[in-house]
Amino acid sequence: MNRKHFLGKSALALASAALPISRLMAAPGKTAPAWTIPPYLKKGDVIGITCPSGYIPEKDIQPAVQQLTAWGFTVETGKTVGLRDGSFGGSDAERLADFQQMIDSPHIKAVLCARGGYGFVRIIDQVDFTRFRRHPKWIIGFSDITVLHCHLAHNYHIASLHSKMTNSFPENAALADAVQQQTIQSIYQALSGEKMQYSAVMNPNNRTGKASGILVGGNLNTIETLAGSASDLPTAGKILFIEDTHEYLYSIDRMLWNLKRSRKLQHLKGLIVGGFSLKPDEPGDEFGRTLYDIVMEKVKQYSYPVCFDFPVGHQKNNMALKCGVRHQLIVHEAGATLTELR
Repeated sequence: MNRKHFLGKSALALASAALPISRLMAAPGKTAPAWTIPPYLKKGDVIGITCPSGYIPEKDIQPAVQQLTAWGFTVETGKTVGLRDGSFGGSDAERLADFQQMIDSPHIKAVLCARGGYGFVRIIDQVDFTRFRRHPKWIIGFSDITVLHCHLAHNYHIASLHSKMTNSFPENAALADAVQQQTIQSIYQALSGEKMQYSAVMNPNNRTGKASGILVGGNLNTIETLAGSASDLPTAGKILFIEDTHEYLYSIDRMLWNLKRSRKLQHLKGLIVGGFSLKPDEPGDEFGRTLYDIVMEKVKQYSYPVCFDFPVGHQKNNMALKCGVRHQLIVHEAGATLTELR
């Protein structure tokens, strides 16, 4: 699952001061808990890179290190970068120790997961979040890192950043196109505290509407497998985004039925469907439904807005999204917008 996309280099100036930790309170009359937003980053802050999931060679993180340094950050490489145990970035014990050190070290202000793959679920229950809860920091990644996003949402209501990882930075930033530059730039914008806004192209399968709520989500397969666990993603009253890669249509259908039957689609404020790369059906075993058919079948009885083709997922156009932060979703005839609320 080592997918490399060519991303670009940005030259925006860094924020001059870190913002204080803030609390996102539930709307009046609601019983939802407050969410904690970690401090945003400033010039000179240290970003740690670690491998809680799959293996990555040390040379493959260098483009990311160069870009982070160009933004004015200092980079600290974890012991698991370049370490290998089968497909994992070290043994379970090694990955756990490295991740624990990253989230506990006071001088490290954000943790960038080097890549996804598989493996975070093997160590998540052993992570001690005691210090992290007192001194939260941005944890960055997607795909298998959805385990972490869901775990923080279920247990601690601490915001995190769903975005590309080190294996997606370009070897030659000068060759990046406009979309690649925008995608990589969104990581900097989110970490530095900019108010984020995104747009999606028109899709005739969209369901129009307007909604506000805490943004949660990630990889559909991972979200579905966490159901009923200590990392079960809470979705009631939330705007949910989903994406996936290399799945058969029948598998997506099964996963969404599981979400529906577990009532994770029932009380949403809105649904955002990102990139879904599909495996072709086996000849003679065609599923006979499109992705749009599959999704809308599960949510047809509800009235919240639904947006397809949102720029998130295992694709070049994978914008950084702040999980655990309140957003407004507007789906209209000409497309859709997602705007961070302050």
